[in-house]
Amino acid sequence: MSEFSAPNEIRIVRMYDAPLQAVWDAWTDPAQVALWWGPRGFTITTHSKDLRVGGHWTYTMHGPDGTDYPNSTLYHEVEPLRKLVYDHGGNADRPPLFRVTVLFDEVDGKTRMDMTMALADAETAAQTRTFIRHANGESTWDRLAEYLGKRLEDEEKFVINRSFEAPQDVVFDMWTTPEHLARWLPPAGMEMRFLRADIRPGGGSFYCMSNPMITMYGRAQYEEIQRPKLLVYTQQFCDEHENISRHPMAPTWPETMRTKVEFNAEGPNRTRVTVTWDVAGKATAEELAVFLEHRSSMTQGWSGSFDKLEAVLAA
Repeated sequence: MSEFSAPNEIRIVRMYDAPLQAVWDAWTDPAQVALWWGPRGFTITTHSKDLRVGGHWTYTMHGPDGTDYPNSTLYHEVEPLRKLVYDHGGNADRPPLFRVTVLFDEVDGKTRMDMTMALADAETAAQTRTFIRHANGESTWDRLAEYLGKRLEDEEKFVINRSFEAPQDVVFDMWTTPEHLARWLPPAGMEMRFLRADIRPGGGSFYCMSNPMITMYGRAQYEEIQRPKLLVYTQQFCDEHENISRHPMAPTWPETMRTKVEFNAEGPNRTRVTVTWDVAGKATAEELAVFLEHRSSMTQGWSGSFDKLEAVLAA
């Protein structure tokens, strides 16, 4: 999930490329919260919000299948631009599910969000971690990054994070060594092989992914590599002769995508990977709409690849 925490806690730490005020406002303004709060596919309706000690935030979360999930928050500490402490869940008939502490700090013009959920015991925390994982609950904080990018820079992007139990150098190598990449990057049921690989700034690669039904070719151009912290490259679909083409199953998918991968050490043996995906170059309104409409499927696709990467690292 995140950096180290107590057995009964779930800790999520994220760095946002946004001023502290903007992140605080996104958390506390009901109109802004409605644009990002919850896992992908969910929406919320706020019924009331009283942001003060002893105040409540009452809202309903609407699932993609139409299920409604009533929620109640009771604030214990409110320090503007610094700290929120609140109980999540609970009402007159039942105790809260957990207590949340969120710390906000400015770091070199960016904002660090350090969130801890304290549960009754280690077993309950483990069950909650599993639930969050299956519900793509951490995508809430990816959606916040996307919302801030749109609000502050008018940038449309896709963001996904995963924390891996491995040193930063090892995880970085998994992204920059062709034989490692081929083991975990392709979608489930597909195999990947590199026909050419020159992974360095200014270099490029040419690869194919295939299963018994389809073969797809692609190429990447590496723009920036800072070992072991950063990798930036563009990607295009192409044919077997490296002529630019389009996704065989999505002809209106943008021609060129840019991938930014950030590697942050969360301890001596844990690394958080943040992937940011956006459209590089020109794209039609239809192509951009297709990109935005497929954020949920992109989450599923990347999550599947990340699951494979976890297995490779564990082995």
